[in-house]
Amino acid sequence: MKYIYVININKNMNIKDKLRLGICLTTSNYTNILYNKLEMYEKFDIMLKEFDEEYRTTLINFAKYKLVMFTMSKITEMNESERNKVALYLFNI
Repeated sequence: MKYIYVININKNMNIKDKLRLGICLTTSNYTNILYNKLEMYEKFDIMLKEFDEEYRTTLINFAKYKLVMFTMSKITEMNESERNKVALYLFNI
């Protein structure tokens, strides 16, 4: 059920926050997703650079994005199957 809760949070995020979450998910050592993290990171990185001037020009402190960090903490509490569902959801949006 945690999966559905996180997906509902994601639906209300703007595109930048969804991409920021994708970056966090693919760079975290605590998510243990089955998918190719490098491929996912590259996709999110390219897309976020198109939308976010701050990301394109400086190093972002993701901690200042409270909704992204809250969602990421919920993802780390999930079991592996649920984390992979969230990763697949983010990758497909």
